[in-house]
Amino acid sequence: MIERELTRVVSLTSEDGSLNPAAVGFARRPLVTTAGIDGRHHWGRNKRWEYWNIITPTHVLALTVSSLDYAAVHEVWVLDRRSGQERGRTATVVPAHDVDLPPTLGDGAAIARAKDLAVSVTPGADAWRLFAEIPDVSFDVTVARPPEHDCLAVVVPWTRHRFQYTVKDVALPATGVVIVDGVEHAVPAGSWAVLDHGRGRWPYDVRWNWGAGSGVVDGRTIGLQVGGRWTDGTGSTENGILVDGELHKISEDLAWDFDAADMSRPWHVSGGGLDAALVPFHAKRSARRLGPLSSRTDQCFGVWSGTFEGMLFEGLVGFAEDVHNRW
Repeated sequence: MIERELTRVVSLTSEDGSLNPAAVGFARRPLVTTAGIDGRHHWGRNKRWEYWNIITPTHVLALTVSSLDYAAVHEVWVLDRRSGQERGRTATVVPAHDVDLPPTLGDGAAIARAKDLAVSVTPGADAWRLFAEIPDVSFDVTVARPPEHDCLAVVVPWTRHRFQYTVKDVALPATGVVIVDGVEHAVPAGSWAVLDHGRGRWPYDVRWNWGAGSGVVDGRTIGLQVGGRWTDGTGSTENGILVDGELHKISEDLAWDFDAADMSRPWHVSGGGLDAALVPFHAKRSARRLGPLSSRTDQCFGVWSGTFEGMLFEGLVGFAEDVHNRW
């Protein structure tokens, strides 16, 4: 399978709000503008979000700011890797309010406010500032983005009226502080951040797998980005390996193998020259229900190892997830 590479700025949507055929493909920079995903067309199908994950030697941090048209769903979550203690809060706001998401990635801050939760994601010239606060827990993290660092931006076309633009940005250096019960913990050099930026119009019932990993192997910075199920058969994939910031695109659907009855067992992902395994150190399950709407996420944090076209890698900290949404 050969995917088209986008090299110029292009709008995700046409004037009538449908998918712009010229936007279908992948890019190494966030070249797709998404102002057309504004809730005025196909209300109820528009999904907009920013998800950030940061893994430090001692903690795992995560934040989500999202709008689903009819509701805003946010989360702040912190895991102490040493004790296994989780601290977090999820807010579902119906109807959606007190949420601000930029029309296109980098065009402004993402801000969420809800009871006992505050999040802001602020872009800069060469870095992002991530701030999140819930009772007794907060973090303030700066994520550096080197100018020559590739991302993986992909437009996935199901139909003219159902499509998704995703930007997966992995292996980004992070520093800052996390505070738990008044105790400060450093987010030191050697911590890694991952971004999942999404704008699109989704079908009601969908399943996906996603995995990411970051680390340094033999002096080279390696980023792993893999996905599956939701892209199968569309002609687009969200698969690739970054080596010192350069994207090596995998344009094949990957095979995922994991034990749905015991998510703590190793996960395997293979295809397109990749053979990778994640050994989890923590499993997180999230589930929500709102009338006919529901979501279930099993996300396992761990360490990736494997090979890509003969290149060995190991020690990449990251995660893999299995998701089923009716939304």
